[in-house]
Amino acid sequence: MSTAQHKIGSGFGARSTADDVLDGIDLSGRLAIVTGGYSGLGLETTRALARAGARVVVPARRPATAREALADVEGVETDVLDLGDLESVRAFADRFLASGRGVDLVIDSAGIMACPETRVGPGWEAQFATNHLGHFALVNRLWPAIEAGGARVVSVSSAGHHYSGIRWDDVHWRTGYDKWEAYGQAKTANALFAVELDRRGRDSGVRAFSLHPGGILTPLQRHLPRQEMVDRGWIDENGTPLNPEGFKTPEQGAATQVWAATSPQLVGIGGVYCEDCDIAEPAPADGTRTGVRDYATDPEQAARLWELSAELTGVNAFG
Repeated sequence: MSTAQHKIGSGFGARSTADDVLDGIDLSGRLAIVTGGYSGLGLETTRALARAGARVVVPARRPATAREALADVEGVETDVLDLGDLESVRAFADRFLASGRGVDLVIDSAGIMACPETRVGPGWEAQFATNHLGHFALVNRLWPAIEAGGARVVSVSSAGHHYSGIRWDDVHWRTGYDKWEAYGQAKTANALFAVELDRRGRDSGVRAFSLHPGGILTPLQRHLPRQEMVDRGWIDENGTPLNPEGFKTPEQGAATQVWAATSPQLVGIGGVYCEDCDIAEPAPADGTRTGVRDYATDPEQAARLWELSAELTGVNAFG
């Protein structure tokens, strides 16, 4: 099967920063929505977009914390959004649509990783529900504004998608919960969402992308015991990174999602998975966790996941 998953020679790389990829790009008059835009990579994404002139809306589960984190960033507004609560998603979308504004960029950056088994909503597994279903509902509810702006939608996936495809017989992990495989399924879902959204939205001028931001030590690791991170070789007993060169800074980690959202090099392209500020290559057969696994870009699985997500959330902007 042919694939669009091949590098285009962007000129950027793993050490490029969000400001690097925005150099020469003027986002004045453009509006971005960045979930999780007040912590970790999301915060750096918000800062970079605002410096380039964008108006940035940051919906947050902890709005007071968001306001504090963004107090020194001009051109930013916050609102309330809990991606694990579909009523909260609906309420935020209704408020935004009532403002009459179009959207130019949506970056679905919020997420949780490797948390203990947690249930939200009607008993849904929290990582799949928060990382995927919440964003699915958000984008579909915001569709009138997204379509009006001919927006780019960026779904932040991860190399964690290598851990698991979609467990079609048990997406909510009713049995045998494994926090890393559950994270992997959620990240695969993020990639598949971009594939199908791009297919459905391209005729309206909307393009979608997914990406791996790189390895970065951020609050995303908050559910991991320190000993587990020590055992993985990430940090020493004092919390100091053991291999600083193996991790990106937050500014570098934000670069790929900003590149996917704004780069003129991607005009006419969509539905692809990116890493290191370029389109990713297919994953090698030796199991190395680089590139993208074929199940994460499979159009048939993407369409199947869309229908399942629409059934679960009761939201589908396309019928």
